[in-house]
Amino acid sequence: MTVSVSRRKFVRSSLAAMATFSIVPRHVLGGPGQIAPSDELTKAIIGVGGMGRGHLSYEGARLVAICDVDDNHLKRAQAMAGPDVRAYRDFRELVAQPDIDIIHIATPPHWHALMSIAAAQAGKDIWCEKPMTRTIGEGRAVVKAVQQYDRIFRINTWFRFHAGFYNFGTDVKPIKKIVESGLLGWPLKVTVNESTGFSWKFYWSGKNFLPPQAVPHELDYDLWLGPAPVKPYHPHRVHGTFRGYWDYDGGGLGDMGQHYLDPVQYLLNKDDDSPVEIDVDAPQQHPDAVGSWCRIWLKYADGCEIILDGENKDAGAPFIAGPNGKLWPGLRSDIANLRQKLTHLPDPAPQLTDFSTAVRTRRKFALDEEKAFRSCTLVNLSKVALRVGRKLYFDPTSLQFINDVEANRLISQPMRAPWHV
Repeated sequence: MTVSVSRRKFVRSSLAAMATFSIVPRHVLGGPGQIAPSDELTKAIIGVGGMGRGHLSYEGARLVAICDVDDNHLKRAQAMAGPDVRAYRDFRELVAQPDIDIIHIATPPHWHALMSIAAAQAGKDIWCEKPMTRTIGEGRAVVKAVQQYDRIFRINTWFRFHAGFYNFGTDVKPIKKIVESGLLGWPLKVTVNESTGFSWKFYWSGKNFLPPQAVPHELDYDLWLGPAPVKPYHPHRVHGTFRGYWDYDGGGLGDMGQHYLDPVQYLLNKDDDSPVEIDVDAPQQHPDAVGSWCRIWLKYADGCEIILDGENKDAGAPFIAGPNGKLWPGLRSDIANLRQKLTHLPDPAPQLTDFSTAVRTRRKFALDEEKAFRSCTLVNLSKVALRVGRKLYFDPTSLQFINDVEANRLISQPMRAPWHV
């Protein structure tokens, strides 16, 4: 598995040098992937628009480099980070630096797979923004690379292990305890809609007609597109509104879906599984611009269901419903004395939720590449069903749609040359 690297003049000399030696991160030189407790972890951020600038500092790692294809983004980020932080326009130059331990990827999702794989090949650990990847095939490639090169990976959604779970008035832990106890019975149906706290943000839809405009001088639009098809520049395609186009993301579903659905996957104990049926109720989708949708159904082989209620038609539905009980936000339930029973239920299994500790000890992070791949697959299955506009059947083991050539073409969308995984 490789990431193509032959492209622009200004990286030719560095690429030639890379052909003669292996990139070895500084912490590997002291042992088999171990970092001494006294060593300071270093990190770099690729993509310093709004999300990337929000992560210039976090506990346990020192920022040493940033990268962006927009000069204005770089200038703003460097002004915030300080003059000692190096700035790059091409991520391949940054990845080649031996003094970086962690690469934080905060670009649009069509870049996530290529950059994660390049980071893994260069011996870096990876902190990736959600969604993990734009397609199922890209996600599978990232998992393979992370494991092949023995890297530590985390996806940046955290609701399965800390923080308030939207409007529930609690974190996920007590909900997990209730589900694991069997109080609700089995199988379960989970409804994700505005009434249970989740806005699908349809304002992140695309526009069907974008008149071509001149590319701003500060933006390398060709490198911004990267593996995506070449389409005339328009400001609505890039930066904060890129989410509205299938080439780069998947609207509110693509952007928010992994935040919403990863905790559901955790609650249902589906970290190594995927649904076998996916159905949609939605207007026909434009081939370029993401539109809205009414409802998406995802069903597992054991009968568990996840309902994405885009129109909030099921406003009174519980978040989780089982044959023996129901649960709404605020831990409101039809089970008598639920809160009293909670105190006697065992806690869920502990999770390693500190990324720096995971990097130092070489232990998997709580939301690692495999778990992230499965929760992102929930999103990508939904996107494929929307785009083809019909019910689909999926094999969670082969990761292929059953008897559906058109849907299977969307598992691994072509990348523009020379980019490939």
